[in-house]
Amino acid sequence: MSAVWFAGFALIVAVGYAGACYVKPFTACHRCKGTGTAPPPAWRRVLRRTTSPRALRGRHDCRRCTGTGLRLRIGRRVVNHFRRLRRHAGR
Repeated sequence: MSAVWFAGFALIVAVGYAGACYVKPFTACHRCKGTGTAPPPAWRRVLRRTTSPRALRGRHDCRRCTGTGLRLRIGRRVVNHFRRLRRHAGR
């Protein structure tokens, strides 16, 4: 009986995540926390320990999100991949 409950719970979670990927395909970048600027090097974080706007000046764009502060969710990447496979399979 518990396996049935677990399967039902897993199905509800999967459908909820799929809905979230459909409604909001982008999420904040984990590396820059959605700011779009590259985090400072480790030695600078240790020395300054500041997040003031003055410290943010002169930073480069985040490499992971290319400065947008957004990244595509993993579930949305999977959906896009399978759509691309299906579209190219008919050729």
